[in-house]
Amino acid sequence: LLVATPAAPRRRRGHCTMAPISRTVALFVACAGSADALVPSRWTPSSARATAAPRGRGSSVVVNMGLFDGLKEAFNPDAESQAIDEDRETPFDRWMGISTKREEAAAETKTAFVDSMAEANYQNVALSKPMGVVFEENDPSTGGVFIASLADGGAAAVEGSLKTGDQLVAVNGVSVRGLSFDDCLSKIVGVEGSTVSLLCFRGGVGNLYGNLGPSDEWLSEFLDKVKPAAAAPAPAAEPVAAE
Repeated sequence: LLVATPAAPRRRRGHCTMAPISRTVALFVACAGSADALVPSRWTPSSARATAAPRGRGSSVVVNMGLFDGLKEAFNPDAESQAIDEDRETPFDRWMGISTKREEAAAETKTAFVDSMAEANYQNVALSKPMGVVFEENDPSTGGVFIASLADGGAAAVEGSLKTGDQLVAVNGVSVRGLSFDDCLSKIVGVEGSTVSLLCFRGGVGNLYGNLGPSDEWLSEFLDKVKPAAAAPAPAAEPVAAE
């Protein structure tokens, strides 16, 4: 290490001049408080978190020279809101601690609670065939179907009570909760006559199945209340008198 010694200044009126190398030394001393600033700093890993000895006016200097110091904290403020699909996970995502929950599961977690044993959360409608309703199956672990879309101008769209996302609970008073996709559709197709009665729950699959779902006793009593009345039998034809 070469230490330059300030040359004797040539005093002039109004300003001070020094040799070039001495001027550089003065600049470092003025900024850092001592000539120690000329000494190359030693790189210290972030794990060491080395603290320099007090210098100057009693202040201490913390040496944090890790390449990724603060990176994880800066880019991972809320891991829950950065959830990604499992098939898109990378080693960097694992290091950052980004959640890999599927978007459907994350959305289901945020779904507000809806009481499945409150009659106000159900829609009971009678629709003429064709109904204009497209059903889609839930996850096989729960079974059942929900309304995926309504055909424009169809009976359901014109009636206006049903919405996409509603869970199908019963057809003509018979429960289809938890049945497979084919079994649910067969219940609808098998209804005789030109009108079908649908009972739907508006509250999401998470509130209809599992621990949040209605009890069997409550649902049975509710279905009895909303079951459509049986059609009255046609009057018998009067016998025609023989002439």
